[in-house]
Amino acid sequence: MAMSAWLWAQGLLAAMVWVHAVGPSCNLRACTELRLIPCSLITLTINISPHVPLSLFLCFSLELRSYRWLLTMIFTVEEINRDPALLPNLTLGYLAADSCLAEGSTLSAALAMVTGQEEAVTGEQCTRAPSVPVIIGDARSAASIVLADTLGVFGIPLVSYFASCACLSDRTRFPNFLRTIPSDAFQAKAIVHLLSLMGWSWVGVVSGDDAYGISGVQLLLKELEGSDVCIDYLEVIPKSHTLSKIRRIIERIQSSKARVVVTFAISPDMEVLLREVVKQNVTDRQWIATEAWSTSSHYSSWSGISLAGTLGFALRQVDIQGLGFYLTQLSPGGQQMQPLTQTVWEEMFGCKFVVESQINPLSGPQCTGLEKMESQEVYFDVIYNVYKAVYAIANAIQDMLNCEPGKGPFENGACPDIKPIRPKQLLHFDENGDVSASYDIVNWHVGPEGKVAFVKVGQFDAASTQERGFQLDTNKVVWGGGWGDQLPVSVCSESCPPGTRKAVQKGKPVCCYDCIPCATGEISNATDSTECNKCPERFWSSTDQTVCVPMQVEFLSFRDNMGIVLSVLSVAGATLSGTTLAAFFHHRDTPLVRANNSELSFLLLLSLKLCFLCALAFIGQPAPWSCMLRHTLFGISFVVCLACVLSKTVVVLVAFRATLPGSNVMRYFGPLQQRAGILLCTLVQVVVCVLWLVLAPPVPTESAGGELGARVVLLCAVGSVAGFSLVLGYIGLLASICFIMAFLARKLPDNFNEAKLIAFSMLIFCAVWIAFVPAYVSSPGKYTVAVEVFAILASSYGLLLCIFAPKCYIILLRPEKNIKKNMMAK
Repeated sequence: MAMSAWLWAQGLLAAMVWVHAVGPSCNLRACTELRLIPCSLITLTINISPHVPLSLFLCFSLELRSYRWLLTMIFTVEEINRDPALLPNLTLGYLAADSCLAEGSTLSAALAMVTGQEEAVTGEQCTRAPSVPVIIGDARSAASIVLADTLGVFGIPLVSYFASCACLSDRTRFPNFLRTIPSDAFQAKAIVHLLSLMGWSWVGVVSGDDAYGISGVQLLLKELEGSDVCIDYLEVIPKSHTLSKIRRIIERIQSSKARVVVTFAISPDMEVLLREVVKQNVTDRQWIATEAWSTSSHYSSWSGISLAGTLGFALRQVDIQGLGFYLTQLSPGGQQMQPLTQTVWEEMFGCKFVVESQINPLSGPQCTGLEKMESQEVYFDVIYNVYKAVYAIANAIQDMLNCEPGKGPFENGACPDIKPIRPKQLLHFDENGDVSASYDIVNWHVGPEGKVAFVKVGQFDAASTQERGFQLDTNKVVWGGGWGDQLPVSVCSESCPPGTRKAVQKGKPVCCYDCIPCATGEISNATDSTECNKCPERFWSSTDQTVCVPMQVEFLSFRDNMGIVLSVLSVAGATLSGTTLAAFFHHRDTPLVRANNSELSFLLLLSLKLCFLCALAFIGQPAPWSCMLRHTLFGISFVVCLACVLSKTVVVLVAFRATLPGSNVMRYFGPLQQRAGILLCTLVQVVVCVLWLVLAPPVPTESAGGELGARVVLLCAVGSVAGFSLVLGYIGLLASICFIMAFLARKLPDNFNEAKLIAFSMLIFCAVWIAFVPAYVSSPGKYTVAVEVFAILASSYGLLLCIFAPKCYIILLRPEKNIKKNMMAK
């Protein structure tokens, strides 16, 4: 049967001890007088919660855990009465009443006591209804709120041993409420600490639909703010315990990725849910229990492996000498059996006494009264709170008795009244309504026979420092959800490895995220980094984006394969130009050399040699002098080269036009004029280069990041884009003029038409430099310089081979054609 007990402790110089026991229903009561002594009564009340409410005022079934609390109260009263040092000449008594887990029945019984509606206590001098100066109860927060609100009008103090709602700490609203259990505010802190310590960032929460559950969840959510733990779902167990709603909650639990379920509900509500959990064989969840059910041995008979590994917070256990033996001293024999004793016996041994067994054969085996009382798993947590509550009242009364007139806490140093005790005066002997928070962390170990053992694996002490306040020995823990010795994983998203960062998924909590690789040049060297850090200057990220490594310094070097090839081509071109010059100089008196303007040919070959050699200035580590030299040498040498070609083209074109009758134009294109033209063209380029070097000269620079990756490329910045553009533009202008002039002279009647060769060489020259522009822009790093060097060499080889290869062929291999007659054939 569901039962709760209100224990009345009565005291006087000589007093009577009597028991008001609870029968099979709330209205069925019996009073057994133990001894009669003249007394005046002091009444204490303790409330013990029942199993499950099926009606407002009728209770069915019995919870042995609550029955032990009742026995603990009786044991404590008897222990105090035997203590000669505490309350000498005073004897405490008690009365038990049932609250039926309903606020209505709880309040009704309390009002009956404080208003004197309880039956009179019979005895030699105790013949009137007892007055109630203090009530110990209720066990539930919701009922305690009702009692505190109502009885506060009468100034009746309440001392609860199990009502932990933080709302009851409001001294303005509940000035008469005291308790021997910590506020749930500390338990919420402990739960969040556990979740963070274990790395459980994605959890589910199940709460009861009462003050305990609602307040507890609010505290939990508040503590979770700013932490790395998120809640996937929050389900509330309805008080109606509708099966369809219970199954919907379990479906939500099973469909979630959260493997950890935090509960904030009283034991009867949790029993309804967990019975269905066991029925559906839900074994893959790690349950976190509050003190409401973390040490309830009642679950062990039916929970199986579904709740194995449960982690719970229990009130600090204290071994009370003699209490363990006292709790097993229950016997149905002897005098006529009381209804409460009968109900407890039937609940413990699963049998029925003869009357009910004969009426209903299906009710179970018959109880004989000889069944053996075995030692059961009892965790002395709430029991110790009951013990403390009775002792707190006894010590308060003792303080009242020890008060010296003139030194009391009341007006003019007055002491409190003893005959009778006034409830409001009793409150002056307690300074604080709450106690310090200290919890044991218990782990449910299920043995081979299915018996649950509550193993202490840690503790939480709110008064200690954060490092020492929370202690957990994971080596002792058997994890729930089938994980065994392996720590369960309960996350929305897997941890992001080093080299990535977390990006919260749109519309989801911060615990749900995607792992985004760090950008090039950035790293993250820790798990679950929220951002990537940029590498310092001249450093780059490794391939896995976890460390910054020094960049590799890179430039077009003479040791590179490409640098070697370009250097060989440059030297070969310069050598070939020098060899051609030597051949021409050696055969300078031959008709072929003389017909091709030997002076311009010598100057053109010299400028081509400079063009080949200037390519070497582009190879090697850039320096201020080399940056200025390479561009000016390139620009001037090519202008000299093109000016010579242009002069040769104009001379050829004008020479044939001058053969017309009456033409005297050749006098304007003599050797002096040719030299002046070449000098003028070169002077323009020299002026541009000088201005460029003075105003914004090319300087060494570094290029890093981007497509270059872990490389820092040493380059020569042009300094002035306008100056660089003018140099290239002027070269392009001369090349275009040369090409046009040579194209116009391509059909002149000459046995060895030099104009055709110049036209073809200019075509190659222009094609190379037109292709150079996009290649130069798109080439990364040192390849930019390589493209420029290649363009220089290609255009130089084009000029050298197209213009001088045919001539060298005649001079060296076909000297018989190197005669004036052959030159004038056409």
